[in-house]
Amino acid sequence: MKNRDYTPCFVNYVAIAFLPTLFLIGVVSGYLGVIGLKVELHSLTIISLIYTIFLFFIKHNANYVVCKMRNENIALQKSLRKAIYDNSLTIGDSTKSTIVIEDFINDYYKSFRNDNFAVVATSLFPMLGILGTFTAIAISMPDFSIDDMGSLDKQISILLSGIGTAFYASIFGIFLSIVWIYFEKRGLSKFDGDKLHLESLYKEYIWSDSELKKHEHMQYNLRDERLVTLLKETFSLDFIEKLNDRHMENFKIVMGETNRNFTNISTHMRLVLEELKETMKSVNSAENALEANDRIERNIQKFIDVTDRLQKSLDRFESNRYRL
Repeated sequence: MKNRDYTPCFVNYVAIAFLPTLFLIGVVSGYLGVIGLKVELHSLTIISLIYTIFLFFIKHNANYVVCKMRNENIALQKSLRKAIYDNSLTIGDSTKSTIVIEDFINDYYKSFRNDNFAVVATSLFPMLGILGTFTAIAISMPDFSIDDMGSLDKQISILLSGIGTAFYASIFGIFLSIVWIYFEKRGLSKFDGDKLHLESLYKEYIWSDSELKKHEHMQYNLRDERLVTLLKETFSLDFIEKLNDRHMENFKIVMGETNRNFTNISTHMRLVLEELKETMKSVNSAENALEANDRIERNIQKFIDVTDRLQKSLDRFESNRYRL
C-alpha cells in the first residue's frame, strides 16, 4: 500500500458523513426557527432516522474500507507472502508461486466489509426518503369533517404545509445516495491503485499465465516423446524377430513330439494287426481255441490302449496348437 496516502480512518468516516450532517443541521435549524425553513416534527424525526441508518452504512463504504486495509498493510503483505510460499511451484531451475494476487486481495478486501450492504445502499436511501415522505404526509393529514369554509381552508393550508415539509425526506434520501456513490467510486479507485501496486511489487515472484501455458505445452510434448520412444522400443524389429524365433522353436518342439507319437502309434497298430492275423489263423485251424480266445482278448485290450494313447496325443497336439 502507499504510505503517502495514509490518513486516519476516522477522518474518512467524518468526510463521508460531513455533508449529510450539514443537511441534518439545516433541518434542525428550520425546525427551531433559526432559519426560514419550516420543518415539522415528524419530518425531522424521519430524516434523523434515515441519517442514523446512513451512519451505520458508512463502515461498509469502499472509501472507508480502503483506509482500514491500508492500516493493515503489514499484516496484508505478511499474509500475501505466506500465500506465495504455500503455492510455490518449481519449473526447471526457477521457483515461483501460482497464486493470483488479484483474487487474494479481493478476498482480503471482502473481509473488511459486507458487500451486500454496499450494493443495496445506492437504492436503499432514496427508497427510505420516499417512504418517509408518504409517512409524513399520512401523519400530517388533517380532518376534513368540518362544516364552515374558513376551517376547511385552514385545514387545506395545514395539509399543503405538511406535504411541503414531507418532501424533505425524499430530497435527503436522494442526496445520501449521491454522496454514497461518490465516495464508493473514490474508494474503489484507490483499491484498484493499491492492487496494481502490489501486483507490480510481487510480479517477479508469480508465474504468469503465458509461462504456465508454455510449461504445460512442454509437458505435453515431453509426454508424447516418451510415448513414441516406448512404442519404438516395444515394437522394434529385434523384439519381433526374437518373438518369432521363440514361437518357431516351440512349434518345432511340438511338431517333433507329435511325429514321434504318431510313429509309435503306427508301430503298435501294425503289431496288433499281425497278432490279430495269427489269432485268426489259429481259430480257423481249431488249434487251442481257449488260447486263441485269450489272445483275442489281449489283442483287443492292446488295441483299446493304443486308441487311448492316440486320443491323448491328438489332445496334446490341439492344446499346443492353441498356445502358439
